[in-house]
Amino acid sequence: MIMTTIVCYFAALLVIARITGRRGSSNAVFFKGENKSPWYVVAFGMIGASISGVTFVSVPGMVRNEGMTYIQMVAGFFVGYLIVAHVLLPLYYRLNLTSIYTYLGHRIGIRTYRTGSLFFLLSRMLGTAAKLYLVCLILYTYVFEAMDVPFWIIAAGAVALVWFYTQKSGIKTIVWTDTLQTLCLIVALIFMIIAIARHLDLDMQGMVRAITEHEHSRMFIFDDWVSKQNFVKQFLSGIFIVIVMTGLDQDMMQKNLTCRNLKEAQKNMYCYGFSFIPLNLLFLSLGILLLVLADRMQMELPLMNDDILPMFATQGHLGQSVTVLFTIGIIAAAFSNSDSALTAMTTSFCVDILHTDKDPEDIARRKRRKVHIVMSAALIAFICFFRIVNNQSVINVIYTVASYTYGPLLGMFCFGLFTRRTTADKWVPGIAIASPLICFALNELTIACFRYTFGYELLMLNGALTFAGMWVCSTRQRDRQSVSTSKPTE
Repeated sequence: MIMTTIVCYFAALLVIARITGRRGSSNAVFFKGENKSPWYVVAFGMIGASISGVTFVSVPGMVRNEGMTYIQMVAGFFVGYLIVAHVLLPLYYRLNLTSIYTYLGHRIGIRTYRTGSLFFLLSRMLGTAAKLYLVCLILYTYVFEAMDVPFWIIAAGAVALVWFYTQKSGIKTIVWTDTLQTLCLIVALIFMIIAIARHLDLDMQGMVRAITEHEHSRMFIFDDWVSKQNFVKQFLSGIFIVIVMTGLDQDMMQKNLTCRNLKEAQKNMYCYGFSFIPLNLLFLSLGILLLVLADRMQMELPLMNDDILPMFATQGHLGQSVTVLFTIGIIAAAFSNSDSALTAMTTSFCVDILHTDKDPEDIARRKRRKVHIVMSAALIAFICFFRIVNNQSVINVIYTVASYTYGPLLGMFCFGLFTRRTTADKWVPGIAIASPLICFALNELTIACFRYTFGYELLMLNGALTFAGMWVCSTRQRDRQSVSTSKPTE
């Protein structure tokens, strides 16, 4: 049943890829979808792209330790999306950008431009590989290991499928495949909740009562300023996370830039941002119901929160239908995240590093195809490396390292947007590398001296250090040219 589900799922993706690829495979189609994507389709598809397979299992699991306080950060997300819609999107559309990091070249210089792009490539490659590794590991453990299928074949097959349905039309195909994958994810989530409620003999009112009256149902914390779950910390962190991980991320912005115009892109951002609130409430509600079920069945839950949902879904506790739904949900979440990431990395490397926009169309297309293959191979290699290491703590370190890379991007863009100064472009790469290192040292120092561990506020500190470093190396720009006309220079 599970294998049939997987085969049918990918067959549907390939059909969509074939339909969307009929009108050509030019770079304009691959990179920006010829700016013809309906905003409501982009908005719906971006929901799935923002929820990785890790998130699919992590958010329900975090309820055991943190209650439903994650919703505080989700509320901050919405404010962050409003800021992206009214500060960054107008800039990107005014400059008609393919890669958003081109702005750094226009405003500051070529070294800053390349530094921003390389930080994105590093972060996205590590993050995508880690997310796909965990999903491949779940599929291997619960599906393919019994068939004696080696892990590397699963990893290679997963990335090969993503490459196959994105290699021709890129972002144009992804806009539509992400729509299907988001639909599958939401349907799987809703039906899993219904299945668990039935297992508990709860109707709608009983389910709502079981969730709201549970000891872990608390959403807001205003009275404990030390807690990482304090509302102010969570809310502000949510705002900045969206600004850097959506507004300054080529992966997420590339879909927005396929909309017909700025107003439609902003509509997309409003709807997409607001939809996160009810969706995450569903994930958190699922987590509460799993705790209720475990208590009723007197089951001992695994030590790792991320193992709670997979344990229930794959070990027959809730029946085969839930196993199938879980498989669909986690695959949809993983592949809607990784396909856009692979396309974004290809776009960034082609435009920012190889400058294929200056090449004739046929040469640029050949380069793009080669880069797409290389990025796919690198992704497979990283997934297999994580398997060889086979240590969950390494994955946590990878996520931590990847989160550090967004701080310099925040500092670079803030300097460009909110100052009228020009900085020494040659020093920016060093500043961007030094800022995360200083943050790491400060975090270790506060742990040793005060037993305080930085949370998401480390991102803001990292960005502030990058901004400060660029300010120290800057001078007042008397005759600043408009960024819409200036060009990045070697």
